[in-house]
Amino acid sequence: MTRVHCAIEIGAPPARVWEVVMDPRRLADWVTIHRHLGPVPERLRRGATFEQTLNLRGAPLHVAWTVVDVDPPHRALWEGQGPAHSRASIVYELRPDGENRTIFDYTNEFKPPGGALGAVAGRVLVGGLSQREAQRSLQRLKMLIENE
Repeated sequence: MTRVHCAIEIGAPPARVWEVVMDPRRLADWVTIHRHLGPVPERLRRGATFEQTLNLRGAPLHVAWTVVDVDPPHRALWEGQGPAHSRASIVYELRPDGENRTIFDYTNEFKPPGGALGAVAGRVLVGGLSQREAQRSLQRLKMLIENE
């Protein structure tokens, strides 16, 4: 399993950050590998689902996401099913950091198909790409929110 964790301080209260990160329609504004979004429910609550296409090293990756747990505006857990039984989970954790500041913690765990051999192949294919793209995405999120 590949695990990526990044955190960033954003100059906005947690409720504002939550509003952006929990709106899948805004993924294109800040997630660097996002390419397409299927139909999205009006409100994301536990059990809500949607499909997303990501671009990983030039190849499209289709993921069906389910909101597993949500505690606004503090924490959300998403689980995804990808091609060939690959799986992912994403955790958003937000905590206030003084007045009008938020620490946004992002954790992504990805399990490629194919057991141990698939895990080795996944590390070779992805390398440090996941960490770099997560950091770039969080920087874009920070700029987006602080400049709106």
